[in-house]
Amino acid sequence: MADPCSLSNPQACRTTNMALHLVVDFDKKVLRGSATLDVEVLEEGVEHVVLDTRELTIHGVEDVSTAQPLQFQLKDQVAPFGSPLQISLPVNCHAKGSKCQVKVSYETAPSSSALQWLSPQQTAGQQHPYLFSQCQAIHARSMLPCQDTPSTKITYQAEVSVPKPLVALMSAQRGGEETDPTDQTRTLYKFDQKVQMPTYLIAIVAGALESRDIDHRTKVWSEKELVDKSAYEFAETETMLKTAEDLLGPYVWGQYDLLVLPPSFPYGGMENPCLTFVTPTLLAGDRSLANVVAHEISHSWTGNLVTNRTWEHFWLNEGHTVFVERKIAGRMHGEKTRQFAALGGWKDLYHSVQTFGETNPLTNLVPRLEGVDPDDAFSSVPYEKGFTLLYYLEELVGGPEKFEPFLRKYIDTFKYKCLDTEEWKAFLLDYFKKEVSEGLFDQVDWNAWLHTPGMPPVKPSYDTTLADVCSSLCQRWSQATPDQLDQFTPQDLQDMSPGQKTEFLAQLLLEPPLSIQHIEKMDQVYGMSANNNSEIKFRWLRLGIRAEWEGAVDPALKFVTVQGRMKFVRPLYRDLYGFDKARDKTLQTFQQNRPFMHSTTASLVAKDLNIQ
Repeated sequence: MADPCSLSNPQACRTTNMALHLVVDFDKKVLRGSATLDVEVLEEGVEHVVLDTRELTIHGVEDVSTAQPLQFQLKDQVAPFGSPLQISLPVNCHAKGSKCQVKVSYETAPSSSALQWLSPQQTAGQQHPYLFSQCQAIHARSMLPCQDTPSTKITYQAEVSVPKPLVALMSAQRGGEETDPTDQTRTLYKFDQKVQMPTYLIAIVAGALESRDIDHRTKVWSEKELVDKSAYEFAETETMLKTAEDLLGPYVWGQYDLLVLPPSFPYGGMENPCLTFVTPTLLAGDRSLANVVAHEISHSWTGNLVTNRTWEHFWLNEGHTVFVERKIAGRMHGEKTRQFAALGGWKDLYHSVQTFGETNPLTNLVPRLEGVDPDDAFSSVPYEKGFTLLYYLEELVGGPEKFEPFLRKYIDTFKYKCLDTEEWKAFLLDYFKKEVSEGLFDQVDWNAWLHTPGMPPVKPSYDTTLADVCSSLCQRWSQATPDQLDQFTPQDLQDMSPGQKTEFLAQLLLEPPLSIQHIEKMDQVYGMSANNNSEIKFRWLRLGIRAEWEGAVDPALKFVTVQGRMKFVRPLYRDLYGFDKARDKTLQTFQQNRPFMHSTTASLVAKDLNIQ
């Protein structure tokens, strides 16, 4: 199966290992150095290996065994996928089964979509610059020449030179450090990733970083200003890891470290092996948002170990990961907690479907992505529609005691491999062949689940115990007349968890907009504007903007400026743009802050605001 989002040729010859030698240049905002690729020919008479690149400057290519230059051609750009780099293989490497090493000397562009360069003023310490990468989905090609498709897995080694006193980390085991022999003012850090993985999981960071041990295989890294707070917030990481191992089998990656990034990081987390990246918006002070870490831990099996073959099958990564994340929550905090999370996920899915439109093919569980940038297709659909399908199937076959052994067998069968939805389905039906023969699966409308836009064909009935108090309070507010607003007191929220407060606000967002009088009363009674839990703050600001309450505008504009998590930034910008009185100020704020935003976030918000 060809990957529509890659211009490389892994069907003809594939790369199996990469050795990187990189210099981090903060002055020019580039990485420069070389990538040495192990190439294996899979078909007879192959004369070229084709790599994905985007905005890379190629200085030269050579055959490692002879140190002789190899002919190469950087072909025309194919938007949005970059420029294929065609390299002539050595003459002794054209036969099926032959192997060779090619070394590509190159430099990234300052505008590389994979890399964000932060000035000292944009960091917590404000003393040193900072670099971090984000390669998912198709940004690795702007950081290094590679077969940038999840269908091809590689091991990698790296040597990274950074200015003293900065620290470099990568998505690999740390292999020590030394003064750079070519420059005494720099440190050379070494890394080794022995487990095969797709290129979108290659990650690099350089900054003034410190670490704290959480457990024997886990450290948390961040700037010193946040490191102790981060260690407290993520203290349950080892418990989550052990719970995941009980479900899915051994953790094969060795170290599991967490890196708390600067606020502009565009995602809640990124499952880079050995070094999960997380947003500082998780630092609530009460561990109430640490479920994101359970999600990234789950990816160690579902995504990193067993991987979607192309981005059209992204739900295989994310649907399974949400499913396992909620299993972990259920085992640690009780089944009602898992059910409560699933209810919230259904609402997130509904919002995504409404945003795209119910007939938009990007709301298919398996969308077609020919000519489509996977970033444009990104939403909660693969996460929550995928979760809902797996939950539905678990209930269908008789519950967790029947389905969890299937999940473990699935991981064991496809570990270190890639697969697509049809292969997953075939494996499922073969595993449950007794149930198939009894006609149990006849009621599953596979076409509706996999290839039809909109909400899933079946809505599971979740346990609403933890949500009922939220629903009750939501109805009281949405039905209250102005002269009934004095009935509300701070005690309404007293026994609610942060998750329940979030759910209360999320339910209100499904109701008709509240009046400004309602919003101001809610703020007076509950102190909502003073709440710094990012999930609560996000929904509170949305409620205020929907009510056309001008008191929400400046706090919302500040929130989209001080952090760059797309889950929060994009909906708030869309809401603000839709509020006539806030539109001009919103556009002005975006244009002022665009240079400081992550490139992925900035380009998607620009589309949301109809800015070219």
